[in-house]
Amino acid sequence: MNKKNIFPFLDENLSIEERVNDLVNRMTLEEKISQMKYNAPAIEHLGIPEYNWWNECLHGVARAGLATQFPQALNLASTFDTDLIFQVAQAISNEARAKYNDFSKAGMTDIYQGLTFWSPNINIFRDPRWGRGHETYGEDPFLTGEMGYYFIKGLQGDDEKYLKLVATPKHFAVHSGPESDRHIFDARVSERDLRETYLPAFKKCIIEARAHSIMCAYNRLFGEPCCGSKKLRKILREEWKFEGYVVSDCWAVEDFYEHHKVCLNAEEAVALSVKMGTDLCCGNCYSKLLDAVKSNLITEEEINVSVKRLFKARFLLGMFDNPDKVPYSKISYSVVNCQKHNDLSFEAALKSIVLLKNDGLLPLNDNYKKIAVIGPNANDIEVLLGNYNGTPLNPVTILEGIKKKVGNKAEVVYEQGCNLVSSLLHFEVIPKECFFTEDGNQGLLAEYFSKKDFEGKPLFTKIDESINFNWWNGSPDNSLNRLDFSVKWSGYIIPKYSGYYQFDLKEQDNLKFYFNNKLVIYKKEQLNNFTVKLEAGNKYKIIVEMPSYKRDNFIQLFWAYDNPNLLEDAIKLAKESDLIILSLGLSPIIEGEEMDVNLPGFYKGDRTNIELPDTQMNLMKALYALKKPIVLVLLTGGAISLEWANENINAILLAGYPGQRGGDAVAEVLWGGFNPSGRLPVTYYKSTNQLPPFKDYNMKGRTYRYLDDIPLYPFGFGLSYTKFLYSNLKLSKERIKPDEDLFVLIEVQNIGDLPGDEVVQLYIKDLKSNYEVPKISLKGFKKVHLLPSEKKIIEFKIKPEYLSLIDDENERVIEPGQFEIFVGGVQPGFNDLNPTSNYVSTIFEVVGDLFLID
Repeated sequence: MNKKNIFPFLDENLSIEERVNDLVNRMTLEEKISQMKYNAPAIEHLGIPEYNWWNECLHGVARAGLATQFPQALNLASTFDTDLIFQVAQAISNEARAKYNDFSKAGMTDIYQGLTFWSPNINIFRDPRWGRGHETYGEDPFLTGEMGYYFIKGLQGDDEKYLKLVATPKHFAVHSGPESDRHIFDARVSERDLRETYLPAFKKCIIEARAHSIMCAYNRLFGEPCCGSKKLRKILREEWKFEGYVVSDCWAVEDFYEHHKVCLNAEEAVALSVKMGTDLCCGNCYSKLLDAVKSNLITEEEINVSVKRLFKARFLLGMFDNPDKVPYSKISYSVVNCQKHNDLSFEAALKSIVLLKNDGLLPLNDNYKKIAVIGPNANDIEVLLGNYNGTPLNPVTILEGIKKKVGNKAEVVYEQGCNLVSSLLHFEVIPKECFFTEDGNQGLLAEYFSKKDFEGKPLFTKIDESINFNWWNGSPDNSLNRLDFSVKWSGYIIPKYSGYYQFDLKEQDNLKFYFNNKLVIYKKEQLNNFTVKLEAGNKYKIIVEMPSYKRDNFIQLFWAYDNPNLLEDAIKLAKESDLIILSLGLSPIIEGEEMDVNLPGFYKGDRTNIELPDTQMNLMKALYALKKPIVLVLLTGGAISLEWANENINAILLAGYPGQRGGDAVAEVLWGGFNPSGRLPVTYYKSTNQLPPFKDYNMKGRTYRYLDDIPLYPFGFGLSYTKFLYSNLKLSKERIKPDEDLFVLIEVQNIGDLPGDEVVQLYIKDLKSNYEVPKISLKGFKKVHLLPSEKKIIEFKIKPEYLSLIDDENERVIEPGQFEIFVGGVQPGFNDLNPTSNYVSTIFEVVGDLFLID
């Protein structure tokens, strides 16, 4: 019999509340508990399919094979462009739905194949040493809230009945390193810092953007683990009226008893977590909920609350409805990495690039006949993508982008110059020139089998030039079933240079690598790289086996070797060149989430200082000594100390982690095809000495809002190839009541020779408060395009809450008194630093009594 004739919860005419209640009432306690784990099993007698809640889409669908890779989140913040981030989120959610639709048709329900995405990361990037900071929208709560709002709106869609997907802002709350301590750390902050810095973005994303999920953090806050916090539950459920579900960070509930020591055992931990509102566990310990019920630590009724929240989300996603009635079920796989999205990634990369210094060298002209591209980040794909990334089809490195842009107008030559960090080798796909078959021809013999595990005879054989594949949306040949084939490559490697080589396999987790007939790498069992000494010109037998294909993933064979002549070769090349484009910075292989990294300046994913690694500084100084024109292109997540470079290098371009079209975007900006318009979403400090202790979560001395010193580059900073002039600042009133809106008009004109985008920034300063307040705070921004001589009037609305503060009784109030408004293309106080823009200011007054706003 059709289940639709049996179960009311499958009746689409009923309300979601009625359907959820019917479904949950039919489940046993054991079945309810099973649905509170991220890898929820099927409930066969109810026709409920298994579902994996774990998915990521920070700047593109992640870890699920082919997907358009947009610039990293911090790059997106540097665009200061809410329309753009909304378009990016729409593109990501289209690809997410397309992948889900395709996975569902194939009966696939694994991790990274669902519709519940654990993005965006809206933690405050309070300290540049935090390795995950590039996942965020920077150091400012207002900018973070605005970018998070539009990202979530783009992800979740605008259908009246269905969610396109579920967005999950994270990590709630007060979470930003150190990575090495995140499982034990207790963040102790003032109520003022909590309410004025750490919570505003979450509040906006929950109340205004209506994110349907939120992820709680690993750390404790005021002694309570965030996934079991009475204070955070009160804020979220009572103050903000949040009706969605809470998911724990992965294995965070286990930390209650293993690291935080606030519970004696798993039963106590899971009971506390659910009682405090954590509905879904990314981990294994919620299986202990049954024992917790039996021990009277929690009731089935309390568990029902969480289970109903989870199934409400699945109903909102249309998982139990006729696909024909769910508009998003019609999105086809053809949108994945389509040309439109590729173009959008290019646009986002262009608009995210920040010009930090220019002595007139940029934009470049065509007079340079030989251009040396040098640096460890110049020809690296991983550094384009940041972390939490997917797999782009044709990523463009900085070197490749420059070669395409220059064409035959100049010779472009490349040397790595140095390792990213001393003792850290640079991995690359093994070049095709190093592979040879048994009979001496270039390439490898490839045997393709129509079944998994090389069953039977090969369906066909051919020569593959290298092992560097991504058979997206299919298989290498129409005769092969994309879910049921295997491949074996064999031949020889002949290296060009002698030295110690490390080998590694990327993406596919079931590849086997045989070296001289010995199995040396099998990803499921051996995660360490294989190292061996090779002699130039000698041949070494290799076999690579892929017993089955994991859809959409790269199949790649990498190597790295220690070349002692890197610096010498770079200097020789630079001497022969007319221009040096130097690509330095950091990489997601050394800054990121809880990494197994312990190198000079780097520990567990964080940095111990913000200076460039010595290897890179030595390279830059050696090239500077040649007295050649140099453009420094920085690919980095966190801010770097650039004092020496700012004093000595001709031009500095910050590209961040720019996504799959990063190389094209950098080249376009360098040669003036696009006028740089990115602005810093973080402060660039002069040195580590300007930073408070990393573990101190108090905001005093941190970020532009509380820094008493002068930074190298302020928040909001960025140069242009043209000039903008601000004038005629007008207010709707000069005296307002505390509950009134204030309207601000500003005139901005392009007084230069080139068209360009300008980021109009509005800051507010409380001139005389009885309480601790930020020096200034961003409270408005708009991106505007202006042709030469063009003039536009921009309007801002100042809402009452923009003037509010936390008083000594921890109440949010608006204090009567004078406020100053600054509007321009640069943070107030830094006109001299930015010759391409200015700011203007005026004063207004709030009259009346102290006004309670919440």
